[in-house]
Amino acid sequence: MADVVLLGLFIGVLLVLYLFEVPVVYALGLTSLILMWTTSIPFEPLLVAQTMVSGTNSFVLLAIPLFLQTGLLMNKLGLTDVIFDFAKAIVGPIRGGLAHVNIVASIIFSGMTGTAAADAAGLGAIEYRAMREEGYDEGFSVAVTGSSSIIGPIIPPSVPLIIYGILAQVSIGTLFIAGLVPGLVMGVGLMILCSFYAHRNGYEKGDWWSLGEIGRTCYRALPALGTPALIIGGILGGWFTATEAGAVALFYTLIIGTVFYDGLSREELVASFDEGMTHTATLTFIVAAASLYGFLIRRAQLPEILAQAITGVSTDPLVLMLLIAGVLFIVGLMLETIAAITILTPVFLPIVEQTAISPIHFGVVMIVTLMIGLLTPPFGVILFVLNAVTGVSLERITRHMVPFYLPLLFTLLSIIVFPELVLWLPRAIGLA
Repeated sequence: MADVVLLGLFIGVLLVLYLFEVPVVYALGLTSLILMWTTSIPFEPLLVAQTMVSGTNSFVLLAIPLFLQTGLLMNKLGLTDVIFDFAKAIVGPIRGGLAHVNIVASIIFSGMTGTAAADAAGLGAIEYRAMREEGYDEGFSVAVTGSSSIIGPIIPPSVPLIIYGILAQVSIGTLFIAGLVPGLVMGVGLMILCSFYAHRNGYEKGDWWSLGEIGRTCYRALPALGTPALIIGGILGGWFTATEAGAVALFYTLIIGTVFYDGLSREELVASFDEGMTHTATLTFIVAAASLYGFLIRRAQLPEILAQAITGVSTDPLVLMLLIAGVLFIVGLMLETIAAITILTPVFLPIVEQTAISPIHFGVVMIVTLMIGLLTPPFGVILFVLNAVTGVSLERITRHMVPFYLPLLFTLLSIIVFPELVLWLPRAIGLA
């Protein structure tokens, strides 16, 4: 009974603070302090400080500001427009073409930013505006934009996968490659749904394919498209680690931005790095506060309690993964993604290690589940981002998102039931 009460306190206090719209970093920190003051866990200021600092003291974490800054620079340099034009030349002529362009552009661009919110705020505004100008329904346009944005943290480079890899002590390069097939499956599923909508609503086909237009946009986009190729190729080739890949990608983007594109003024460059440092500081504080919260969870032995409860239901890996995914989905509705990964990885990893579940497989399932949570009310972050960049009401966004959960949930169930969708590619190239 005492264990249930303690678990209720850990979750309940955090949810109450969220309901009062306390920012996530303060909510995590205050919850931790309140629990230390009201339970048998002693309050030790030095331990609190050491735990928060050690949670951010990781070389691999350097990849996050590097990839974030790369994405910001690509936005500032207008490479989002270049990539969008290339995607439009390739799939634009298909019926409902701009919806397909929306998804393909998100797959390409998201692989460079690593964050769903960045895709929704950056490329999402461009995609939504283009669809509306071509006469697409407001609800359909915003739903496609939102659902395609969560592909980013699944396809490398991915900030959430980096965080998970650090906590689970597994190869981040392997996680990056493991996310490719699930991300593409999700993209194909969304495109199938868009094709159905396009035929049902009578959307016209675009102009027929033009080799000249494809060639022109490809030539213009080729330097930008070299960024993901450089990242993945470098990691696979063993030329650099995931962290070093972030530095290489940033340096490469600065070069191509100056040589092939319009470049940035000194003021614009400083403003871009200032924005990147702000995002980095925010994420770092969240990781630090979540590290303290996770430490207290482990100190209270809640992972062991939860592991016994879940394995008491079944020890079958498939059933366990479905149960864990259900818990992750509920958490994803309420908790910021990075915080959720930092807190829950140490909770569920012991269960994974006790079974035949691969930690690589589990990591990808965790990220996909939490990404779907970003699109789910009442606290889905991407819903609020879409509301801000499009002006469409939250109620209308939520209503039109409903059919788009089908391909997203189909992808999640597929990678749970068929682990090879995640593990086949890493194994094929000798990484798993």
